[in-house]
Amino acid sequence: QVQLVESGGGLVQPGGSLRLSCVASGIEFSNSAMGWFRRAPGKQREWVAQILSTGTTNYARSVKGRFTISRDDAKNTVYLQMNDLKPEDTAVYYCKVLSRDSWGQGTQVTVSS
Repeated sequence: QVQLVESGGGLVQPGGSLRLSCVASGIEFSNSAMGWFRRAPGKQREWVAQILSTGTTNYARSVKGRFTISRDDAKNTVYLQMNDLKPEDTAVYYCKVLSRDSWGQGTQVTVSS
């Protein structure tokens, strides 16, 4: 059974940075493509970024150049480094094994002055 535990969210001022972490278990992590998604208040969940087992990354246009996804296969962990945060980045952030239909509890990111 896939388990995902996200952490690292919080309250940050516009222009600030946060680093999210997601520890995965119940999967062969090193062979798994991982993604970050987010759900803003009143909106549907949207894809933010993904990283393949090869290390290839892709980003949503809204975060490209500001966010960086990375992985540490030895720790079964995927990260999302978020820089130059904007109020519109406020959301609950979730990680996901792209080939599975399981979600963690998410971590809240609030960007506000």
